[in-house]
Amino acid sequence: MSVLQTYKLRQIKSPLNYIGGKSKLLPQLLPLFPKHIDNFIDLFAGGCNVGINVTANKIYCNDILSYLIEMYKVFQQNSMDNTLKYIEKRINDFNLSLTNETGYKNLRKEYNEHKNPLDLFVLVAFSFNHQIRFNNSHEFNNPFGRERSSFNATMRQNLVRFILRIKEINIEFSDFCFNDFDFSNFGINDFVYCDPPYLITTGTYNDGKRGFKGWTEKEEEELLNLLDDLNGKNIKFALSNVLEHKGKSNKILKTWINNNPNYKINFIDYNYSNSNYQTIVRDKNASIEVLITNYEPEKPIKEPTLFDNLF
Repeated sequence: MSVLQTYKLRQIKSPLNYIGGKSKLLPQLLPLFPKHIDNFIDLFAGGCNVGINVTANKIYCNDILSYLIEMYKVFQQNSMDNTLKYIEKRINDFNLSLTNETGYKNLRKEYNEHKNPLDLFVLVAFSFNHQIRFNNSHEFNNPFGRERSSFNATMRQNLVRFILRIKEINIEFSDFCFNDFDFSNFGINDFVYCDPPYLITTGTYNDGKRGFKGWTEKEEEELLNLLDDLNGKNIKFALSNVLEHKGKSNKILKTWINNNPNYKINFIDYNYSNSNYQTIVRDKNASIEVLITNYEPEKPIKEPTLFDNLF
């Protein structure tokens, strides 16, 4: 069995369909992480697909979306039975189904008035594409997922496995902005993973219109400066990002890579694993995803020499 197949079999999937989530890429990402980690910090945790699948003495999952973090904390603190009973009760109370949009809107109204973290999960279960979206007033505003979204058996199984996992490992949740996270107590045996909003792609998490901090060139540069600071403290890091996307190029990221020749570029986009860079850029829909590290991974997925002419 290959390394990728082994990681895929062991993987725990988040119960949330979080935009930009790394569930499908985990079999490629995890082998590139350090083999021995004391503290693992996922600075942009999102759906926590990475954090719950990492082996470390302690795991920190951080995300600026405070309502998401509150939900994780309730999952962690409540008993499994109480959580599942509450979810089923809310589904029954509001007669939620694949077609009852009125019930969904009534629950959404109640959540926006009281902000019960478990109500947010129930809403996500029945919302369009299971997505989390807030407006500028911090009201959940994702539309109903008619004929598509529900708390189905797969989602229930993912939730159960997720809750069991966060109860059995040493994990802490926080909702700091990335540049407010305190790294003062971390050192050489710790590892920081960053999967920020991608500057050259468009998503509900980085358009600056969802009630939380958007992602612009300013934030991109601040994050890269933070990673340089971590490198200066001998703290290992890995940054997920894209160099090219549908004809757009992340010039800030490329300049940063050029200015730091000791950083390693690990190409992740398996759709182009057998192509060279010239072939990829002719595809206007190409998205070149990379994992940039300040250490040499023990088992890189593939040699980056195919992309020698990238910069």
